[in-house]
Amino acid sequence: MAEATVKRPGRWTRFMAWLDARLPVTETVEYHATKYYAPKNFNFWYYFGVLAMVVLVIQLLSGIWLTMSYVPSGAGAFASVEYIMRDVEFGWLIRYMHSTGASAFFLVVYLHMFRALAYGSYRAPRELLWLIGMAIYLALMAEGFFGYVLTWGNMSFWAAQVIVSLAGAIPIVGPDLMEWVRGDYGMSEITLNRFFALHVVAVPLALVGLVFLHIVALHHVGSNNPDGIDIKQQKDADGVPVDGIPFHPYYTVHDLQATVVFLFLFCVVLFYAPEMYGYFIEKPNFEEANPLKTPEHIAPVWYYTPFYAMLRATTFPLFGLSAKFWGLVVMAGAILIPAILPWLDRSPVRSIRYKGAWSKLMLGLLVASFVALGYLGTIPPSPGATVAAQLLTIVYFAYFLLMPWYSRIERVKPEPERVTR
Repeated sequence: MAEATVKRPGRWTRFMAWLDARLPVTETVEYHATKYYAPKNFNFWYYFGVLAMVVLVIQLLSGIWLTMSYVPSGAGAFASVEYIMRDVEFGWLIRYMHSTGASAFFLVVYLHMFRALAYGSYRAPRELLWLIGMAIYLALMAEGFFGYVLTWGNMSFWAAQVIVSLAGAIPIVGPDLMEWVRGDYGMSEITLNRFFALHVVAVPLALVGLVFLHIVALHHVGSNNPDGIDIKQQKDADGVPVDGIPFHPYYTVHDLQATVVFLFLFCVVLFYAPEMYGYFIEKPNFEEANPLKTPEHIAPVWYYTPFYAMLRATTFPLFGLSAKFWGLVVMAGAILIPAILPWLDRSPVRSIRYKGAWSKLMLGLLVASFVALGYLGTIPPSPGATVAAQLLTIVYFAYFLLMPWYSRIERVKPEPERVTR
């Protein structure tokens, strides 16, 4: 009797076996994609995490390309940007892609953070995940600020002068700290060079590392969902969450659709309104930095304006310290206070779906105050605008500082045992 032939594994199977013996590729893909079970009730608000990844890739690739023609010097920075725009083939497209991408990055990150606030994604066991996300946000703010200065336009120059000078308001060490940050007695070529190094090398490395940690932490504790309940509590006989589906292929295809729609809208802005009527690139930034010519109205780009409005709204000295110092404290506090959310929320439920009227009201007021402050930060100061910004700043901080009270006393709905739509 003839011996049965044994089918030899194919080349791809043999290659993957060789590779997996030296690098856990298959195990990693299974852990983070094909055998990672995500809740089956993700909705519209869960698009923005992957869209932030898409914009990060756009920014890294376009930034690398721009660096090839950019000259980080006082005499050459603005001229090199003009050279990219006018003489480099498709340079205008890459430059606008990078500047539009910065605004798109902050837009999707703000929406991503709103979803976390609404559905309680900062609650246990995701406290560390939230803190890593806050670190990403801070790195993104630093990256955006350094890149904003690199164009060496007149608005960038003076906005950076205003922001960096805030360090001088710190008692005792302020003047020395301000000089250390700038590397000189004023905004100069030395400042430009160190901001270039931070924008191109240091902060992107930190940003990519933090994003990696964010994804690892997310897949370790599991994704939250609109109901705010843990799908790991309900498993079948094989240990698979009954309300979970594999991230790949279900959510990879799901996110691909959102990516296509986003890129379409991104291209519409890119080709038809890349400056967004002065909100993405201000008119004074088409003039070279001039220490002798102050713009009529100094304001940062739109994604910093809520905090800039809070800074300007702090107009009174206190305890012998200047209003400028307290403005810095208020602005820094507004940026950092979301980091302690996991320890402020005392509600027995996570999701806004089941929280009471107080939580819904306060979240609505937070969003409204943030948007209104963003607008106030773009317009010239006036007595009425200052009073409005002061009231809105109080509303902003009230969401966080009063949370231990209103999240504990309000009546909540019972959470379901299984996820809903």
